[in-house]
Amino acid sequence: MVDVAFLKNKAAQIRRDLLTMIYEAKAGHTGSSLSNTDLLTVLYYSVLKTNPQKPDWEDRDRFILSKGHAVESYYAILADKGFFPRAELKTFCQFGTRLIGHPNNKVPGVEMNTGALGHGLPVAVGMALAAKMNGQAYRVFTLMGDGEQAEGSVWEGAMAASHYKLDNLIAIIDRNGLQITGKTETVMSLEPLNEKWRSFGWKVVEADGHDLAQLQKVLAAVPFMPGKPTLVMAHTTKGKGVSFMENVPHWHHGVPTAEEYNRGMAELAAAVEECGYE
Repeated sequence: MVDVAFLKNKAAQIRRDLLTMIYEAKAGHTGSSLSNTDLLTVLYYSVLKTNPQKPDWEDRDRFILSKGHAVESYYAILADKGFFPRAELKTFCQFGTRLIGHPNNKVPGVEMNTGALGHGLPVAVGMALAAKMNGQAYRVFTLMGDGEQAEGSVWEGAMAASHYKLDNLIAIIDRNGLQITGKTETVMSLEPLNEKWRSFGWKVVEADGHDLAQLQKVLAAVPFMPGKPTLVMAHTTKGKGVSFMENVPHWHHGVPTAEEYNRGMAELAAAVEECGYE
């Protein structure tokens, strides 16, 4: 297991990077990206088998960010891991950049373009099935939003994954309870969500999506049941890490003012200091 203090430090640093990217670009999905930062931090610094020097390494684990609008934390982590230069983060959402507002497979480390919700899981099913057919040991992870669960293609993918017994497939739901127009249960009721996934033949495990130690333990144990795909229901807080952004729907795609940016950066600097770094 990776030291939890290290992971906390990384998560706080990634949050600072993504907030700066959004502030300087005057565009982005702040709350959504803050929500998934801890999940991506554990995946990329503790779980996934990848090689930044060989992003197309045949035996790498595959990751698909199905909730592609929350791309800022993803780009920040890929840069920090060395898939591309950190200086390129300054070009986020600028003219001519490859760091556009949704994952772009021209960026090393990005498996596919995403952003049209409901596409990530079906493609992940295909990748996992290919591994089974080719006798390869890589795993496929995909991170979905909870509002995304209203997409019919998600459930087609869920059904296929169970049918083909894809225990090398791990789906994670960023269950923060909010989507662009409000609470998920108001926009399109999802509950009982765990039972729905179980009825489609998946092994479902719940986790605190901001408890880095718990996430490490859960994700290190996949697959939970031979012959079954795994669904991790990660309970999160939209806007996590910046107090005045937490659980506020406006920050789904809100861009901070100079004053808000400075307040947020001060809070994140304090979070880094608490980890015993810098």
